[in-house]
Amino acid sequence: MTEDVCVIVPTIREFECMRAYFENARDHGFDLDRLHVTLVTEDFCDTEEMRAMLDEEGVSGRVFDGSDREAWFERQGLSEYADLIPAASHAQTSFGLLYLWANDFEYGLFIDDDTLPHPDFDFFGSHFENLAFEGTVESVGSDESWVNVLYQNVDEHGLYPRGYPYSAMDEEIEIGEAEVDDVVASQGLWTNVPDLDAVRILMDGDLQGQAQTRTSTDDYDGNFVAERGDYLTVCSMNLAFRREVVPAFYQLPMDDNEWDVGRFDDIWSGLFLKRACDVLDKRIINGYPLCEHNKAPRSTFGDLNNEVPGLELNEHVWEIVDEVGGDADTYAGVMAAMADALAEGDFDYENDAFLNFCGEYMRDWLACLEELQPGTVTDPVPATADD
Repeated sequence: MTEDVCVIVPTIREFECMRAYFENARDHGFDLDRLHVTLVTEDFCDTEEMRAMLDEEGVSGRVFDGSDREAWFERQGLSEYADLIPAASHAQTSFGLLYLWANDFEYGLFIDDDTLPHPDFDFFGSHFENLAFEGTVESVGSDESWVNVLYQNVDEHGLYPRGYPYSAMDEEIEIGEAEVDDVVASQGLWTNVPDLDAVRILMDGDLQGQAQTRTSTDDYDGNFVAERGDYLTVCSMNLAFRREVVPAFYQLPMDDNEWDVGRFDDIWSGLFLKRACDVLDKRIINGYPLCEHNKAPRSTFGDLNNEVPGLELNEHVWEIVDEVGGDADTYAGVMAAMADALAEGDFDYENDAFLNFCGEYMRDWLACLEELQPGTVTDPVPATADD
């Protein structure tokens, strides 16, 4: 079968976890010939071992360290856009999106290297069943316009995920049903170590970045969507998506910026994606397949140091993007409107100039996609990296 799925794995540690995902595919009869694995890593990592792992597993793929990424941009004639991908940051997943876009893959799938598949779930098959789903699914909304993806057992564990605004806590939720027929993203959730921010981990009494409260399969009860106009956290550790969303799914240049803002790359890209989905009448399904999140111990205060510069911004980014792009008819059109709102906004938040910085990078993202695939980004792009 033709390779139609680009699996994007940012890794500097446990790339061997991919063997468990390949084994899961074989156990459940998923065709590994559909997969092309893109390992995004650093120059100090053993790329030869990574390539050997893919060869031993008989799975197609490429390994890109920093030098390889630089060379790739040069081959494409796009070196001026190389800074779209930050150094030593989880946001390097955006390189995988560019690689997917340039090579015409129909689907993308993010996997983090500190996760493992649950044996009871057909990991790949479940994601693609979600993307093909048509029918009725649980729909969740709240009076705060935010949905806690851990709502299904929140009365027991009390958890809110990384990126959930503090101002939207203690929300009143309303559960109903929605008819779904155009799913463009499938977000699988996680057991073991919950995906929390450092403040919440500290409040849970953990100094090793992991949280004392853990999640299990009992905390989840099937799939759901967030209501139109309601936002949710999108974590890229276990996420499948259609190619079409890439223009509105840029993982912003976190960590490597003068404001030291980090840890919100997938969270804010999820806001962009949700806004585009609401405008274009698309859906994000959340829930299964679960993965096991085995976050390595590290200083909670280290994560806190990375998160604090962006905490106030995170309370407001969703409000900014929610006001624009409503008349667009493409992902690029919605993204261009959000880019303009951020690039040209006059804000009054701590480190608010970072939002202007992000808006300019979002413009360059659209321009780079158009250079890679001329004619695919049809809406006017207001800036390029040379301007």
